[in-house]
Amino acid sequence: MADKSKVKITVVKKVSNQDMFGDDPPVGFTAASRCDKLEVGQEFISDETGSCPPGLCPWAFADIQRDITHLRFGGNFPWIKEPGKMLACCTDGVRPVVFKLERIGE
Repeated sequence: MADKSKVKITVVKKVSNQDMFGDDPPVGFTAASRCDKLEVGQEFISDETGSCPPGLCPWAFADIQRDITHLRFGGNFPWIKEPGKMLACCTDGVRPVVFKLERIGE
């Protein structure tokens, strides 16, 4: 088994449903127009256990966990110029959040 690294997770963009759909969304929404759980610039550390960091939305973590695990075990993404990094997004179709993932502590 390969050594496991930590992964820093940084919120880099919150997309609003207005950005995606303008004034004509395909369904109505009752939630806030942007994610109200996270803020741009927030950072979290996924440690060697691979569990969801405190304060990170567990739904978002479930969506990006595959990429985090790949980085934790030393993997890279060939379409990303910088080894040990990736952009990932939660799958909230109403107000997605984009995260920068960075392997740290190698």
